[in-house]
Order: sequence, then structure tokens, then C-alpha cells
Amino acid sequence: MRELLTTREIAEYLRLRRETVLRKVAKGEIPAIKVGGRFRFDKDQIDDWLRQKSTSKKRILVIDDEETIRHLFRETLEAGNYHVITAADGAEALELVRSWSFDLIFTDLKMPGMNGAETFRQIRRINPSVPVVIITGYPTSDLMDQALEHGPIGVMKKPFNGLDIERFVDSFIAGAKALEEVETCGRQAARSRTK
Repeated sequence: MRELLTTREIAEYLRLRRETVLRKVAKGEIPAIKVGGRFRFDKDQIDDWLRQKSTSKKRILVIDDEETIRHLFRETLEAGNYHVITAADGAEALELVRSWSFDLIFTDLKMPGMNGAETFRQIRRINPSVPVVIITGYPTSDLMDQALEHGPIGVMKKPFNGLDIERFVDSFIAGAKALEEVETCGRQAARSRTK
């Protein structure tokens, strides 16, 4: 039997606001069916849709205790065809990093509970190669020095706006793609020399 989710349930499942879900359903971006005049979501169909989406879009995790920052990243990057998942704290983020593969992670430096430096250290234990960007208004702090101990990172200084986020992510992804192409060419050249 199919598991049908309500709009509230699918919003929680997808980690989107209810309004965002309804807007995406209206645009035909999220598969839905109408039952009794209300939208319902077949969980298996949503999972298939997520798998298809995740193979075509870059997946970005944003960790920040400020809801307005998470919302700004989500709205900005989803409009740019990225798949964005957000976490309000380090513990929630680590669960996501264990469950999903991300192309890029943003983490706030100063957060209650587990700070950004510790979150970064734990992310490195789980996935040593995922690119991590620290979001901070304190780029020359002791906390930043602690984060730098765990490897090279990007830094995005506060304050910023949606255009700053777009430019940062697009240039970062373009740079990663160029590096991947160089590595692929290098491997192909090495194979052709051994033939």
C-alpha cells in the first residue's frame, strides 16, 4: 500500500517551508496528487524524484543557527538549480553528512552548542574530501584558527546577500568542475601513454 504524506509532512521530509512546497507543486516541480481537494504526496514517488534530482543538481548543505541565513541560502540557491539542505546546528548537520553526499557545505563559525570549528572537524572525520566553507563575521578569531587546523577551507565573510552567495557558489562549483576536467584529462593521457 502506498504511503501518502500531507503537505505538512512532505515539507518536514524535504526540509522545506510549507509555502515553498505549495509553490513548487503549483509549478509542477514536486510530484503530487489531489485527494479530496488537498495535495498528497506518494512517498515512493517523492523518493524517486529526489534520486533523479540529486543526480542532476549539486547538493549543498547549509549549517547556521539563524533561520534567516538558512532561508536566504535556500531561496537563492534553489533558484539557481541547486539542491539545498539546511541544518540549524552541528549535531543535525552531522546526521545529514552521514546520510547524504554533498558537493559543498557551508557552516557558520559561531553557533550555540557545537561551534563551526568543531562541526568542521567532525565533518572531516566523516568525509575528508567534501569542500567546506566557513561563514563568519569573525575571520581573524581564535575560533577561525581552530577551524583552519582541520584543513583548507573557503571563507565567506558576513554580511552578504543573495548575489554574493550565487557568485561564491557558482565560482566554487566552476572551479571544482575545471579541476575535475584537468584530472580526467591527466588520467586519459596517462592511459594513452601506457598503451
